[in-house]
Amino acid sequence: MKRRRTMYRVLAAAPLLLPAAVPARTIVLTNDDGLTSNVKALYDALKAEGHDVIVSLPCSGQSGMGAAIKFMRPLGPLAADCLHGAAKAGEPGAGQATRQELGPDFHYVDGTPVMALLYGLDVVAQQRWGKAPELVLSGPNEGQNVGSIVISSGTVSNAQYGAIRGIPSIALSADFDTTGNAALANPKSRAVATRSVELLKALETRAGKGPLLPAGTALNVNFPQKLDGARWQFSRIGSYSSYDVRFSPAVGPNKLPAITIGANAEKPRPDQMQDESVVFQKDIAVSIMRIGYDHDPATQRWLARHLRGFFAPR
Repeated sequence: MKRRRTMYRVLAAAPLLLPAAVPARTIVLTNDDGLTSNVKALYDALKAEGHDVIVSLPCSGQSGMGAAIKFMRPLGPLAADCLHGAAKAGEPGAGQATRQELGPDFHYVDGTPVMALLYGLDVVAQQRWGKAPELVLSGPNEGQNVGSIVISSGTVSNAQYGAIRGIPSIALSADFDTTGNAALANPKSRAVATRSVELLKALETRAGKGPLLPAGTALNVNFPQKLDGARWQFSRIGSYSSYDVRFSPAVGPNKLPAITIGANAEKPRPDQMQDESVVFQKDIAVSIMRIGYDHDPATQRWLARHLRGFFAPR
């Protein structure tokens, strides 16, 4: 409850804190969609605030890949162009993006979202700063990551991996209408970037000389479709989900098996109204996440008592 009250106070005070000066940060910016209008807009907004930013993205869209990693598989030359021309076929499996207007801060990896993040942390950040960044930002995703689907989200998994490394990490997800085009110029992307920087300023101002986030945690932030008038609201991942994900035995004209995703037809219960799947419908939902799968100490003690005599003595 203490963490929840602290985060609520940060969000409630955010509009009052924006004029205060905040320190520049070293930031690794990543996502699971590849080179998009959303990531370009957030990069531009962060640079305008004076932050030192490295961008490390998967070569192609990797939605739904979660925390997948291709272990011990060397990445050869690209078999095809990266999304929106970030790099061309035949170029190395990981490296600096070669689309001319991007500049030296943009990088790509022919792999999963987490592989792209790790390239940013273990290779590019070390070359640039000789150490880990002060912040990991993942997104903004093209589509919200709310409820149970977060365990399949590369956007959220990147924030989890960053937090496991001890780096304050935030997953950001916008509406599906922010999908980028080849020009990387969706106007709504700039609005999402502005609101994202607003949250960072609020965290920075409250943190002072302390950490941006409590150790062992990360944030999952979801923006509504309509940003005008959207307020910052504390939420929880919770048990209600906006999405209905199922394995269907026959999909499409060829009736082939596939995973389908649609809207959840069930309405939330009264006790689920603070779940992020409800909050993001009209406001900006901010959920604090525990990293990994570790549970709280009280529940661990319960299990030890419940199975007393079953576990071997220490």
